[in-house]
Amino acid sequence: MTDIDDAEEYEVAVVGGGPAGLQAALYTARLGHDTVVVNRGGGRAAMMLDTHNVVGVTEDVSGNEFLQTGREQIQSYGADYVQDLITEATRLDDGRFRLDGNEGAFVADRVVLGMGFNDERPDPPLPRTGKGLHYCLHCDAYMFIDRPVFVMGAGESAAHVAMIMLNFTDEVDLLLRGEDPQWSEETDERLRAHPVDVVHEDIASMTKSENGWLESFEFEDGEVRKYRGGFPMYGSNYNTDLAEQLGCEINDDGTVPVDDDGETSAEGVYAVGDLTPGHNQIPVAMGKGAQAGLAIHYELREFPRSLDEIREGGDVSPDEVPGLGDRIHAAAEEYEEARAPPIESESDSDSDSDSESASSEAEPAADDD
Repeated sequence: MTDIDDAEEYEVAVVGGGPAGLQAALYTARLGHDTVVVNRGGGRAAMMLDTHNVVGVTEDVSGNEFLQTGREQIQSYGADYVQDLITEATRLDDGRFRLDGNEGAFVADRVVLGMGFNDERPDPPLPRTGKGLHYCLHCDAYMFIDRPVFVMGAGESAAHVAMIMLNFTDEVDLLLRGEDPQWSEETDERLRAHPVDVVHEDIASMTKSENGWLESFEFEDGEVRKYRGGFPMYGSNYNTDLAEQLGCEINDDGTVPVDDDGETSAEGVYAVGDLTPGHNQIPVAMGKGAQAGLAIHYELREFPRSLDEIREGGDVSPDEVPGLGDRIHAAAEEYEEARAPPIESESDSDSDSDSESASSEAEPAADDD
């Protein structure tokens, strides 16, 4: 068995089926490159009960509905979507990449990593994610205008988010849950200058409404405080195993550094979305995915050929065009048949003209009758 004879071959393999990975695949597929998205399932976007801050997508669209639409889009343009967990990634001797999963194996010219990160969850009792527990400040702060909100954690980020939430409401509690504060003296001075109530006791129990939304926490000292919801700030675990296997540099905070096109320090390996530095927002992730998809297209497209290639190999033969992957070519034909009328050939036009002439010649005879 060789390095590839048991694997499906593609030009582009995207690992991760979130907004960034799907957007990258949408571009590479529509631009003519055989593409596969391999997704383990789940992810932060899939947990969203509502979709926020995405122009053209209303808030009644859940994360799963949003992602399902994306999967259908890429498949309509010829990309494959596979549910699998990639556990091993290697660079082959020919420069391509092999990805091995629990169910299958894939070989590709370029790899896009879009596995994001997992939020660290605090210990229960906790409300359900989306119904009192929120992980995206920029997505969900709007929900807490003039409502009581908690921020949970004892580090720098928790203290800063608590102060930020004062832009939206005057009822902000910082819940230490029995931990000692870990923020700096400067942050402590700033925090004390803001009307944030720091609650030291841990949570003893929780009350939820009939629809599952958080109503209140009871603390170990017996005090009950009502909340619309809040933000746990306990850090993130970035999914960098494959990036490390492929030799990508990793930042101290766990993110994968990339250039303007999304390429990592490992040539041919791209990273997009929450795995990279920057705001963890769906539109930002989609922009990163689009940029990576475009950059990969410029690298992989067949034409125009360079002068060096032409001088060495001769002119481009008509038999070599169009420069599309097989899967994309087949999908494009189906797309045209489903959405556009067939393009008439010259012989069809001549035949139609002859029929029209014969018809108009016959019409007077019918009138005479």
